[in-house]
Formats: sequence, structure tokens, C-alpha cells
Amino acid sequence: MNFELKNTVNTDKEMKSKAKTNITINQLTPSQIVDELNKYIIGQENAKKSVAIALRNRWRRQQVREEMRDEIMPNNIIMIGPTGVGKTEIARRISKLANAPFVKVEASKFTEVGYVGRDVESMIRELTDLSVNIVKTDKQNEVKQKAEDNTIERILDIILPQVKKKSDKPSDNSEAAIADENNTSEELNSKTRDKLRKQIKDGKLDDRIIELDLAGDNMPMMQVLGPIGLEEMGLNLQDLFGNIMPKKSRKRKLSIAEAKKVLSQEEAQKLIDMDSVMKEAIEKVQNSGIVFIDEIDKIAGSNSKSSSGADVSREGVQRDLLPIVEGSTVITKYGPVKTDHILFIASGAFHISKPSDLIPELQGRFPIRVELNSLNEEDFYKILTQPENALIKQYSALLETEGVKLTFKDTSIKEIARVAAEVNEQVENIGARRLHTILTILLEDILFDIPDKNKRKTIDIDKELVAAKLSKIVKNRDLSRYIL
Repeated sequence: MNFELKNTVNTDKEMKSKAKTNITINQLTPSQIVDELNKYIIGQENAKKSVAIALRNRWRRQQVREEMRDEIMPNNIIMIGPTGVGKTEIARRISKLANAPFVKVEASKFTEVGYVGRDVESMIRELTDLSVNIVKTDKQNEVKQKAEDNTIERILDIILPQVKKKSDKPSDNSEAAIADENNTSEELNSKTRDKLRKQIKDGKLDDRIIELDLAGDNMPMMQVLGPIGLEEMGLNLQDLFGNIMPKKSRKRKLSIAEAKKVLSQEEAQKLIDMDSVMKEAIEKVQNSGIVFIDEIDKIAGSNSKSSSGADVSREGVQRDLLPIVEGSTVITKYGPVKTDHILFIASGAFHISKPSDLIPELQGRFPIRVELNSLNEEDFYKILTQPENALIKQYSALLETEGVKLTFKDTSIKEIARVAAEVNEQVENIGARRLHTILTILLEDILFDIPDKNKRKTIDIDKELVAAKLSKIVKNRDLSRYIL
């Protein structure tokens, strides 16, 4: 089976000029995948290399003969490193690059079977829900034009219903006259509808109010009390009883512009085959789904023989997680989903525990281990300037909406990077997330005053301004703990 890897990363004018919008997975070598990741993530070459190989291996597996295909297991990865160094971003970017369903879960949110909390199978149900939405959206885009045409016809039927032919048989010899009258009415009706159809398409009637019969919800919202809700079971009362309960409609008055949106969704829903959508979505999950398990170090127990109750509970979560990662079948509301070839990427800081504290069986299911490096001052400078979504570019774009050009001098960027590195070292190392906090404090007054008071068209951020804004906070360690 050949599945496509589309470049779905957010693009600007520079990206569009590179003409990489429809890259198939067999055209992307591991080095090209790393190049794509480099646009958004600074450093961490070992982690990028590992995920690039894992992604390429998914395509390679599809090319081998069928009897061998099921034997090839995914290269599950454990990323080891402090917070804010790019672990989650790497996983999120490769999912966009692969146009694959991706879900991030926190291992600490799961509990052992029999206890109140999320069960581990819920991550696969969530992944399947996401995959169905992805496939459904793709299918709706394919029938978008047809749905819009049907929508216009429905609106036309409300504004100007079609003329029906008179079926009553005449009692005298006036058949020809009645036929002429019918033809004239139909022709006039058709011409008027054509004129209105063009006006609706051009948006000339968007403000006109019409009354629609729209399908309403059959059943009220229900809350199920207990350790596991219906959403965790992958069930839905509407799905269970929707075909039994008669569908009710309700009248709503909407403008034609609003009616277009509502009716287009209804018509698109009618045109797609949900059975094929669910089948394709499940196949997409099984062959290209990615699950990112964060904070896996929080469920790593101690290796000591006298394990505490908390350690036993954490080990229970690991044992519940094992069959999902190892390969099992999870029942979802769309049907059974096999997890054998889903790619699992786990991450954790492992400050207190070690990867070897995980149970041996689970360790064996994550054969690739990658250590990510802490970020230094030079890395922060690159993060602020090089990525496609750099924070400085984001804030410049925000102020551009106010007609203000925000510029950062190179010395000011270096000062921001220095402050971030210093605060991380003195207070708590939260990696690149520190930059977001510092820039928010640095630009707080500007962002507040620009709409009302400041009429400048250009604002330059220099080193002196950065030092003046941040020096007191950096020097006062107690204050830094709360603000930075």
C-alpha cells in the first residue's frame, strides 16, 4: 500500500517558492525529513535523525511483501531530556509532515485498571476520532463544489419553488392552451431561478433572511457518573439510538450567507460515505498513527525490592500500557483498531528515575533511546531568529496588524538569549519556554499602549531597552521565581 506524505507544515511566501507542497513519502529521504524539521527546531540532531529513520521505515514496510510486512515492528523511541528542549515539537512536526493522525497524552494521567481515571486504551480511541475527522474533512473537500451547488438549489427552492405541471385532465378541448400555459410558466420560473442562482453565487442576496428546516438533536446531553464515562468507552448515545429515535427538525431564520454555511455542511455530509470514511480512518491509524506519551518518567517505579504503594501503582500503569505498545486490538465506536504498527514516541526528563526503572518488557518495546541536550545561550539566539515560527517573527506579525513595524537589533536579541539562559540556570530550567515569558514581559507595555497612545509606525528594540526592562527581575531571584 502506498500512502502519501504531504508537506502540511505552515508556509509563508518563502516556503511556497520552494514548491514542496505535494511531497510523497517515497520522495522524502531521512536527510530531507531532517531538513524540514530544521526549519522549526534548533539542534537535537540525534533525535531528528532517529525520528526521520522511523518515519522512512514506515514507508519501507509498506513496500515489502505482505507476509513479511506484519513482522516488521515500528521503531518506537524514548526521548530523554529536560523540559522545553523540543521533544514534543519534534513529534508534532513529523505528524504534520506525514499528514498522520497524532495525539499527545501524559502518562501521569493514566491509572491502573480498577482505579478512577483514564484507561490507557482511551489514547487509541482519541487517535481514531482524530483520524476520522481528518479523513472526513478530506472527503468533504472533494465534494465541496457539489455540496455548494446542492446548497444553492435548496435555497432557491425556499425563495422560488419550482413550478409543478398541472396534472388535472381538461374536460373540454383546451389541452393545447393548458400545455402552452404550463410551458410559459416553467420557462418564466426557470429564467427567474437562473437569475436568482447567479445573485446567490455572487453574494448579492447574502443579507436576505430565509427560514430553514434544520435537523435538531434527538436527545439531550447526558452525564454518566462512574469511574469510566461513555467517552472513555468509545460509545455515544446518539450513535446507539440515533437510528431508533425519529429525527426532529426545527425551524430557524438565518441570512442566506449563514444558510450557505449550514446547508453546505449538511449536503457534504450526505454526499460522503461514512462507512468508507471509517474504514480509511482505521487503516490510517493502524499504518501511520503516532502516539506521543509525555512524562513517561512519572510512571517509572523504583528498582528496590521494597516497593512502596505508589511504585506498585505506577508499575500497574506500565503493565496496562504494555499490550497497547506491544500490539493489541482496541474496540472503538468505529470498529476494532490494531495497535501493532502505530508509532509510539515516549519522552521524559528522567531527573529522579532512569529509563531502566521502567519494567523490562516496556523497555524492550522502545528500542531507540535518544538523549536531547539542554539549550544554551547560543541555542536561544538561534531559536529567536532562525525557525519559520520564531517568536520574534510572531510578535512582529501581531504588531503589524496595528500598522506598526517592530524591529529587534541583533544586540537586543543576544541580550534576550543571555537573560533566558541566566534565569534558567538560576531559577529553574524550562528550556525554550523561558523565551516566551521574557518576550511577553519585555513587550507588555508596547502591546498594551499601541492601540490607544502610541502613534509611532516603527518601534526598535535595542539592548538598553531589554536591560532596563529585565534587569530588576533577573537580579531579584525571589521575584524571578514567580514572574519568570
